[in-house]
Amino acid sequence: MFKSRLMDCAAQVQLHLDSVLVPMGDLPVVQAMRYASHGGKRLRAFLVMESARIHGISDAQSIWPAAAIEAMHAYSLVHDDLPCMDDDDMRRGQPTVHVKWDYATAVLAGDALQTLAFEMVCHPEVSSDPAVRAELALTFARAAGAQGMVLGQALDMAAETADTPLTLAEITHLQEGKTGALFGWSAQAGARMAGADTKPWATYAAGLGLAFQIWDDVLDIEGDAAKVGKTLGKDSAAGKATFVSLLGMDAAKARAQELIDESCAALDPFGEQAETLRDLARFVIARES
Repeated sequence: MFKSRLMDCAAQVQLHLDSVLVPMGDLPVVQAMRYASHGGKRLRAFLVMESARIHGISDAQSIWPAAAIEAMHAYSLVHDDLPCMDDDDMRRGQPTVHVKWDYATAVLAGDALQTLAFEMVCHPEVSSDPAVRAELALTFARAAGAQGMVLGQALDMAAETADTPLTLAEITHLQEGKTGALFGWSAQAGARMAGADTKPWATYAAGLGLAFQIWDDVLDIEGDAAKVGKTLGKDSAAGKATFVSLLGMDAAKARAQELIDESCAALDPFGEQAETLRDLARFVIARES
């Protein structure tokens, strides 16, 4: 059930992104936007659509913020891969945008994907209530910007030139922004659209996002580069502190499992309706990419 729904969500999101991007024409920047926004597991979009479904929101409404979060995520990856940041040549098993095109096109494609994300989250079809759309946009900006994802990236870059490796508490804070903020917004989107309590979703997403990053650190050591789709071992080669380097492999995996257990427990109020999201949580620490 979980895998089929995840695949269905991914297909819906891709169709929706294509329907928005294809009419923009065929300039290199638009080609790069389409290229960057194609593929991936679509976990964030799945969180949006499943949380919305549980709150009685239709797919026709939730597809807009679901596609928006994937556009935002795509922008972050394009910029993260740039030579001035992580300087990666591969992403999702393909050349990164700045490698396939050039630096300027990658910057512009990322900028355009970010603004497109806000355009989609504010679309009238999201909700007939402008206050709902405004709340989604406001919280989206906070999650993506200097209080969330961008803050996490800035802390990550600063850590590369720091005199001493980050502590466990500092890495946790970093990842709560870099990875956790967009997971949190995605999981809470359905409740916000329905005017419902977001607290259970915030708790669920907090554990999910941190476990996701711990497992990324696991894959950076134990993963198969062909399956992960990007260069592995860069953090350890650079001497950067990770959850694995600080906790050890076994303890890191155990901590990830604890976090997933906490996330699943947070969904108890929703009963069997939330089983696909419990399956998502379990998938996060079983994935190979």
